[in-house]
Amino acid sequence: MGKIFCLMGKSACGKDTLYKQILSNKSLPLKTIIPYTTRPARDEETNGVEYYFLTDKEQQELERTGKIIELRAYKTLHGIWKYFTVNDHQIDLKNNHYLIIGTLESYQKLRNFFGKDFLIPLYIELETGERLQRALNRERMQKEPKYSELCRRFLADEEDFSKENLQLAEITTFFINNNFQQCTEEIISVIKKYF
Repeated sequence: MGKIFCLMGKSACGKDTLYKQILSNKSLPLKTIIPYTTRPARDEETNGVEYYFLTDKEQQELERTGKIIELRAYKTLHGIWKYFTVNDHQIDLKNNHYLIIGTLESYQKLRNFFGKDFLIPLYIELETGERLQRALNRERMQKEPKYSELCRRFLADEEDFSKENLQLAEITTFFINNNFQQCTEEIISVIKKYF
């Protein structure tokens, strides 16, 4: 049976870059699960690649028809943004392994839906000051930087990924991303144990 490897960590810890690097490793037969969101796309994002970008009305229709596995809603300075996973036949655990990026909350909801044996947490850590600098650098590159939202998300992550919440979610393995290549190799080594 396949596994869902869930990359998690606070914003700007390097999840997206690690995700792309791990997926580029041809020795790992990993598939992706494209998540859904109602937030606007960032400048460098493409619909159907990083996310499926939907309207609130489209999300509500999926919810009404029972297709949403898990959903998280965040009150941002720009309105309520929803992130969710849809039971849209992207997932075939009988034949495939998957790599996804998630939050602690999405990991727990997916684990509850599919079962504990099918979800493998991969928690990424990075020194707080470095994380904040990366987030600021990324936001500066946007056509319309949203610095207030960056600050809100940064502070929310401190609470969401608290030591207590990590313990409640039974997250015991951590990958420190202060050396990108080493961190990537460590994660790949863990993933390979399941093949």
